[in-house]
Amino acid sequence: MGLLANQFAKTTAMALQLRRRCCGTPRRVVITSIWVTTAVLLMGYLAGDDLAGDMSFVIRWANTTDQACLHPVLKVWPKSMKAHYAKVPWPLRCASAGPNWVFVVNGTFRISAQARMSHGRITCVYTPLLRLPDDVTVVEGAKLSDMRDGWPITSDFFKANCRASDGSVRDHLISGIAYKDQVHKRRPAPGQPDPAALPLNVLMFGFDSTSHMSWMRMLPRTHRYFTEALGGVVLDAYNIVGDGTPQALLPILTGLNEMELPEARRGHSGANRVDGHPWVWKRFREAGYATQWGEDGAEYGTFQYRMLGFKEQPVDHYMRPFYLEAERQYNRHYPYCLGSLPRHLNMLNWVRQFFDMYPHMPKFSLLFHSELSHDGLNDLQLADKDTEAFLRAMNASGYLDNTLLILMADHGARFSSARQSVQGKFEERMPYMGFRFPACFERKYSEVMRNLRTNVHRLTTPYDIHATFLDILKYDSSVNQGDIRQRGISLLKEIPRERTCVDAGIDAHWCVCLAWEAVSTDDTNVKAAANAIVRLINELTGIKRHLCRSLALDYVTSAVRYSPSDRILRYRGSKDDDGRIADLSGSMSVTNVLYQLMLVMSPGGGVFEATVKHDVNRNQFSANVKEISRINTYGQQPHCVADELPHLRQFCYCRSQIQ
Repeated sequence: MGLLANQFAKTTAMALQLRRRCCGTPRRVVITSIWVTTAVLLMGYLAGDDLAGDMSFVIRWANTTDQACLHPVLKVWPKSMKAHYAKVPWPLRCASAGPNWVFVVNGTFRISAQARMSHGRITCVYTPLLRLPDDVTVVEGAKLSDMRDGWPITSDFFKANCRASDGSVRDHLISGIAYKDQVHKRRPAPGQPDPAALPLNVLMFGFDSTSHMSWMRMLPRTHRYFTEALGGVVLDAYNIVGDGTPQALLPILTGLNEMELPEARRGHSGANRVDGHPWVWKRFREAGYATQWGEDGAEYGTFQYRMLGFKEQPVDHYMRPFYLEAERQYNRHYPYCLGSLPRHLNMLNWVRQFFDMYPHMPKFSLLFHSELSHDGLNDLQLADKDTEAFLRAMNASGYLDNTLLILMADHGARFSSARQSVQGKFEERMPYMGFRFPACFERKYSEVMRNLRTNVHRLTTPYDIHATFLDILKYDSSVNQGDIRQRGISLLKEIPRERTCVDAGIDAHWCVCLAWEAVSTDDTNVKAAANAIVRLINELTGIKRHLCRSLALDYVTSAVRYSPSDRILRYRGSKDDDGRIADLSGSMSVTNVLYQLMLVMSPGGGVFEATVKHDVNRNQFSANVKEISRINTYGQQPHCVADELPHLRQFCYCRSQIQ
């Protein structure tokens, strides 16, 4: 505790220096910064973390103390995180057999000159890979027995089985962008593009399960180039709104959460495929854009694993057919490689090929890579140099001169050992989300960039990303302030400082603005809350009780309680028209208390984290399935329901276990 006292003394001294140096800094701001910083230091002390910062730490909090949501300022390398990461993964080797013989340049089939020099004349059989009207079937098209160097490819994805005159053979699986006449001739729908549309391409690229801090740990070169050389900004208070990738991408791409969209889950009555969802790429296509979407991990596709997927191809260039075929062949290649090419680099190249094919058309591109980061983050370091090089090449080519570049993640780590630390809990809820507008755009729309930089410290969500896309398609320059009554607010507008998680559509379970208080696991209310969780899980699996065992509470690992902070309870609004001065004259009594528990259940040793609401007046405890997270892997435990009812995977322990 002496260390904490020393740090408090240093913080107080720094804050007083701030008061002396910055003549315009009000005394209340300095005192508030001391109080807030001390609270964060205490949290770090209790967690065993060194969360104390430097001068910028104090200034950041001092600049945001009038906000309803004060988000945690986390360190990249606190003590609690260092043990969970390796500094350098094993080197990635892909080229032991030499470079691939075949590649694609701007829709053209090319045979490597180096391969011809080494092996003589090369003849290739070209086999198109075609998608049937579903998301599970890829078929081979008509073969072309002698595909020539320089000929146009006829499909985005194909096999090339090549033989050289010296007897050498090489099989390839290739992704490219084939020329599509109907896309090149596309014209905007009547009334599109809107005269108020912003002249921007959209390029969004993401890595799975990568928090803001983990991105900076594992992709430092990419982060540094994005923020320093390109001038990108990263949202410090970006907050998830649900559990898993669908709950991140659905709000971004539709503006709605899964509960608000038509039923699409496997095994549910009335479920349909997701074609009818209001996908934002439809809006871009109507405005005359070429569209691209792809993700690896076809077996666990965002809209296919639990949902029924698409019937029709959703975008002009859709990468799922490639991965359906490629992932069957992964065991033939070195880890993370496809022939001589790293698999993450193959995806980045596909983005570049898309821009090469449509240099003068507006473009919407979203690519999402999970292989290197979904199950653990150490191997994500393998993609750092390549991702930085990709950004440098896109910038040097001029493609970023009229492109909104977004680097993002869906959420932080959900299953790693780091997730069970205090900081890991915050990091799951605070993924990386960075925006970079072209320099020419900043000169023309200076108010947008002011708002974006202001919003770095304001509470933001996936709903806001969707609203930003709509604002690009129709920008109203007369409105500069976001409407707090709207769940999704464009980042081109200023996010109101009084915004709370309730305003933003964030359930308490996911809200990082909340101030939690540690509670003894022996507390009577904690025990009642734990029983409510067990009861709900067993109700969920009760429909398959002949297959799934009833679970019982083993023990509660930790418990915290939330009651609204004094500022939230007293906050009424703003005293002035500019929203700079808070009106704290309100009063509100607490009728509900939230408990967040981490508990272990048996059989199976499942570790769950859940939020339970305690209705104080009725003394009733209630849990919601949306606010229960399984935070350790379940493997084959739910094999008996995994295909039929995938939504029960995290809760079911099958009576017959696979050994």
